[in-house]
Amino acid sequence: MFLDMSTAKMDILPKISGWRQYKAILRKDIAQELRTKEMVTSMGLYGILVLVIYYIALSQTGTGFDVTAIAAGLLLLMIVFTSMLGLNRSLIHEHDQGQLEALLLAPIDRPIIFLAKATTNLLFLLIVQLVVVPLFYVMYVVGALPVQLGHITPGPWWMIAIALLLGTIGIAGVGTLLATISVNTTGRDFILAVLFIPVMYPLLLVLVAALNAVITGCPNFYTTFWQMCAAATIYNAILIAAAFVLYDFILGV
Repeated sequence: MFLDMSTAKMDILPKISGWRQYKAILRKDIAQELRTKEMVTSMGLYGILVLVIYYIALSQTGTGFDVTAIAAGLLLLMIVFTSMLGLNRSLIHEHDQGQLEALLLAPIDRPIIFLAKATTNLLFLLIVQLVVVPLFYVMYVVGALPVQLGHITPGPWWMIAIALLLGTIGIAGVGTLLATISVNTTGRDFILAVLFIPVMYPLLLVLVAALNAVITGCPNFYTTFWQMCAAATIYNAILIAAAFVLYDFILGV
């Protein structure tokens, strides 16, 4: 009888909507990052260090070397490495302090946890890119054009922003799922990289093509850019939908 009364009381309690669950997790993650500034600071410093390494590596190439030919690959490489660092830290902190287990014990739909975590990672990755991408563009695109490609004008900056946004959405969505898989393993950083690169390879390939078309201002770069962006959008939609469906199973493993 006591069990029946308890069940009846639970039925009477209003269920928290998915939107409120999503906002609560998102608010908690943002407040935690604003308090510690650990994830954004580490990613930002890492991105700047990668730029310095690029500068050292290219310092002896001479004026005849066309940096803009590989600028798209260098830019995406910096974003990928920076993102993997942030994705790992976003879940390792919660896992080590038991916050992830607390979320699983709370009456929260697990796909909502995925959406909130992916959104948090997306926001932080975009904040870091607002700092490091302009630095990269000035150092390796604008600075190289007068010497190497003076007669060629790169595409507008907003096209680069669109390509990077599509890439960041895919990285944040799929990376959140892969980081959740790797967080319970011994070599978390290594496992994430092993899983991340093969899964994201098609997306990274089309994004390099889109960015390269804009940066070098190649003939018909508008057509190439939008074709690559369409392919990236389709790939993102498929992988993020799969991650959303599989997240409940991954947390239960």
